Amino acid sequence: MLMLFVSFTFAQEQPSLRDRADELYSRYEYANAVKLYTKLVDTRKPRLQDLERLADSYWKMNDYESAENWYARVVQQANSSPQNLLRYGEVLKVNGKYAEAKKQLEAYAVQTGDASFVAVQIAGCDSALRWMASPTLHKLKNEAAVNTANSEFAAFPVGDQAYYAGEPTDGVSGKTYGWTGNAFLRVYTASLSSEGSLSAPSFADADINGGEYHVGPIVSEEDGNTLYVTRTYTGKDGERQKVSGRRYRTQLLELYIYQRKNGAWVAEPFAYNNVKEYSVGHAALSADANVLYFASDMPGGQGGTDIWFTERQSDGSWGTPINAGPTVNSAGDELFPGIGPDGTLYYSSDGFPGMGGLDIFRSTGSKSQWSTPENLKYPVNSASDDFAYLVYGEDGTGFRGFLASDRRGGKGGDDIYSFSLDKPKIIIILRGTTSDKATGDRLPATAVTLFDGEREIVAKQQSNHEGTFEFVLDKDRDYTVLGQKEGYHADSAKVSTQGITKSDTLEVALLLEPVFQVGQTFELENIYYDFDKHNIRPDAAVILDELVRTLRDNPTLKIELSSHTDSRGSHAYNEALSQRRAQSAVDYLVSRGIARDRMVAKGYGETRLVNRCADGVSCSSAEHQANRRTEVTVLEY
Repeated sequence: MLMLFVSFTFAQEQPSLRDRADELYSRYEYANAVKLYTKLVDTRKPRLQDLERLADSYWKMNDYESAENWYARVVQQANSSPQNLLRYGEVLKVNGKYAEAKKQLEAYAVQTGDASFVAVQIAGCDSALRWMASPTLHKLKNEAAVNTANSEFAAFPVGDQAYYAGEPTDGVSGKTYGWTGNAFLRVYTASLSSEGSLSAPSFADADINGGEYHVGPIVSEEDGNTLYVTRTYTGKDGERQKVSGRRYRTQLLELYIYQRKNGAWVAEPFAYNNVKEYSVGHAALSADANVLYFASDMPGGQGGTDIWFTERQSDGSWGTPINAGPTVNSAGDELFPGIGPDGTLYYSSDGFPGMGGLDIFRSTGSKSQWSTPENLKYPVNSASDDFAYLVYGEDGTGFRGFLASDRRGGKGGDDIYSFSLDKPKIIIILRGTTSDKATGDRLPATAVTLFDGEREIVAKQQSNHEGTFEFVLDKDRDYTVLGQKEGYHADSAKVSTQGITKSDTLEVALLLEPVFQVGQTFELENIYYDFDKHNIRPDAAVILDELVRTLRDNPTLKIELSSHTDSRGSHAYNEALSQRRAQSAVDYLVSRGIARDRMVAKGYGETRLVNRCADGVSCSSAEHQANRRTEVTVLEY
């Protein structure tokens, strides 16, 4: 009796699946939490909070494709709040789906009555659609030799070296920043090649890195003997004020001026630091080093953090700071000013229409007289934070420089990217068509996305009224072009410019399969299973992800997903094997955000062979594999 009582008490104390999921979520262990939430929502009527936390976990893991899948489910729930529309719109922006993002943001404005809150974001969606259709000629390269899983940003060349700010990954700096859990920023140096690449990173002099909290970014006068270093005090009061993981860039900043004296660096605080009242940091110098620009939220600005400047006085001191004016400053945040070789001001802002997060702008002029800011467009800007844009090495054929971004495809948080803009020596055009595979008719207004070999978006546009599109390609690169349209299964094609040495025009035809005809069956091409296996291979997962997108974008679509085997083995065994394969495919789709009640798994074994390879017929491995296929039949639309 006592044993039964103890056993019962123990069982009662075991946390439920939801308790464990919520605990992992509260501890920020999102990768583990999603495994449990995925099980919890695999039901006919999932709880809204489980769906929300699953979607939010993928968002925080930077798995934006999965986040989009789940937020598409979230916003369809009866009691979903307008905040989910806002987050869904943000996810769509990150994935480059600006037209779809605009719809969600407009729905948020209607439901809340607060159109002004999303007005700048909606304007940014309109602009981004134009910019992604015709990208600028900037060529970006992730500086993988210096980037880590943490953040690196604000590269500044001095001779054959470059300074930059980064979060140490090896614990050398000792204390950590409570919000991120990472080490406090330190200043690094790296070798700078003649081609503009960075390598061989190491800590800068200990005199520079002597601050107790964040140190960096840094800029230098031309001789390299005077440095302007941003240092951040993030005591307990500062940490409570944080609202975003990287907002240390805008709060409690101080500027220090370092001068090399007798082989050592001697630091003096900038005369206008006032860390208890406002921030000062992110220095930039005019070409003659007589005007110092910086970011600050000191009183008298236009909004949050503004661009300010101060002029060098006859005695070498810096004069009273002056706001750079309402043309370049907005009601939002302006950060990371930089002055180009020709005097152009480059800086980042979230207060003007942009692609998302911080966008980089340029303006010509000086001091408080500037031209209307111009967005640097895509690919300099992305749906993420883009900042610390610096131009150097400008000549008649182009220029090069650095920027920082936490865009998709990087190595960690903020990454340093080098860029170049050169006049192209050859021009390679990709011309394509979008058509209905069943009828051959052209499909206008099809979303066409050009990806590079790393599956990062190069450009995006809609096919015109004639169902045609056109992109400019770089030489020696591999691409994938994807066509998507509601009511159709997506189609993609591979394109390569490897080995092309002169101007050329390539052509591609995208044939989209209609999915709204009940009873229609189509094969998911190139989905194969290993002999006698039912697990989803990585190459099959890529194809199934396109089916996920089709189901996500057509929420009324219900399908039968069928699997077929070759003739080897008994009929009974093959029927069971094909059922397991079909069920594995359905389970994969469920894990990617598709409701199970929209799909039926069916195994047909060897009853529907596509070639002559029946029992007793000698066939090659390739012929047998052709029968190990997956098909989709439309049940409802």
